[in-house]
Parts: sequence; structure tokens; C-alpha cells
Amino acid sequence: MGPRSVTLSAHDGLALHAEDWRPPADMPRRTPVLCLSGITRNGSDFRGLAERQSQRRRVVTFDYAGHGASARAEDPERYRPEAMIRDVLDMMAALHLHRAVVVGTSFGGLVSMALAVLRPGALAGVVLNDIGPEIGSDGHAWVLDFNRRDPAAATLEDCAALLRAHLPALPHLDDAGWLDLADRTYAKGPDGRFHPRWDTKVIDQAVGAEAGPVPDLWALFGALGGLPLLLVWGEVSRLLLAPTVARMRTAHPGMRLLTLPGTGHAPTLTEPAAIAAIDAFIETIP
Repeated sequence: MGPRSVTLSAHDGLALHAEDWRPPADMPRRTPVLCLSGITRNGSDFRGLAERQSQRRRVVTFDYAGHGASARAEDPERYRPEAMIRDVLDMMAALHLHRAVVVGTSFGGLVSMALAVLRPGALAGVVLNDIGPEIGSDGHAWVLDFNRRDPAAATLEDCAALLRAHLPALPHLDDAGWLDLADRTYAKGPDGRFHPRWDTKVIDQAVGAEAGPVPDLWALFGALGGLPLLLVWGEVSRLLLAPTVARMRTAHPGMRLLTLPGTGHAPTLTEPAAIAAIDAFIETIP
């Protein structure tokens, strides 16, 4: 069974989109899974995970404001981190996600850390996908530069070629995998050309200079201390560096770690090792 498409009204009336995957009715009730994407990504990144896990438990994927099927805001400040975190909290309340296992890629992992502070009882466990309390400056600069751009590409194949040329190493992707990633990254617009599935104004507001002072991310990470935690790390990531991973393991001795050799930011979570590790981790949570 496929997902139920849900449109929610944010506190300011902006339309937000989620997909609600339900398990078979005869399955025992288990803790649901909430999937939060990276800052230029959307809920479709978790389609494979949702298809697998929804055989046993509920899965919700979410498009932040200005992403995927959610509406774009007129005021760029609507994309500031605090507004996007509020949207996640409001969405969880509206969909009765009172407690969930959160799988967060990059920015989604930072949101999960914030949730651990703002609503700790809502988290049953967390998967951090290539993100931690320190962010490599070179990788951050690359994110800002590349994701501000609208390539207005002529074909989806051109989009795939662009991603292959500019994204960090994702060695498990073949030609079909790159084309699928391109399809989840760009959409054909009214002009017949392919544009980002996110509002390019998001970047500066959410993770750039307009986002305001960066909080103490180590304090936010510390709020995950009592929770089951899995870190998926692309070993050649420019955002999550080896010294940060080492310090995370010291700060959270119970944290599980999956290292993906030769992989950059961010793993797609379609890597066989990632699928196995995430499914096994989620299975430990009733």
C-alpha cells in the first residue's frame, strides 16, 4: 500500500506536505518513524525506507516549507531555522506523532537535536545521517554555493550529469541511480526546463549568514545522550569530519556508528550497508 498524501496548514497558513505510510491493519502497533531531509532535499529521499518500514510500522516523511510539494513563502525569513523547526513540531502534533524514531539527514539531523531539547519525550531514537555538532567549513561553503543555483537544465539527463560533476563521491550510484537522484532533486517547470525542488532563497536563510548566530550544537547533541542513536557517516564527507565523529563517540558511548568508505555528504541511505544498519537499529525500538 502506498502513502497517504497529507496537506497541513502551518501557523501562518502556508501549506505543508507530508506523506503518511501506514502498516497493515493487523500489525501490532509500534513506534512510528519520522524522516527529515537535508536542507535542499525532500521527503522522496526516504521512499525506499518508508516502503520497507511501513510493512511493520507507520512512517511519515515531511517536506519543509519551500521544499518538494510544500508551498513556497513570499518572505524569505520564513525559512529561518526556528520557523522550520516550529513547522516540524506543529506537523507532529497535527499527525499525532507523539513519539517517534527520527531519521534525519544533514539539516534534518540538526532538527532532531533541537527536538531533543524542545520536546525530548517525542523522541524514541535518532538516526543522524552525516551530521554532527561541528560542521566542516569547506563543506559548508560548498553547500551554500552549489545549492543557491538554479541550473534551468534542458533535460533530466543534464541534471544527472550536473550532480555527478559537482556532488561529493557517492560510489554506490550507477547511471540509473544518478538519474533517480536527479529526478528527486529537480522538476520540470512551466518553461520546460528543470529547476530545483526547493526555493533557492532557503539556503541563506536556513544555513547561511541570514540564519543568525549558530547555537551550541554540542549542547544540542548532548540532549540525545539518553536515547538510542545511530550515526551514518560518509567517510570522505566534508561536513562531518573524523575528529568530530571521534568526539561524538566519546560524548555518547552508546552511539552506533556505520562508516561508509569512499562516500561523501550525504549518503543517500540506499547503500546496502545503510539499509541494513538502519533497519536493524529501528527494529530494536518496539
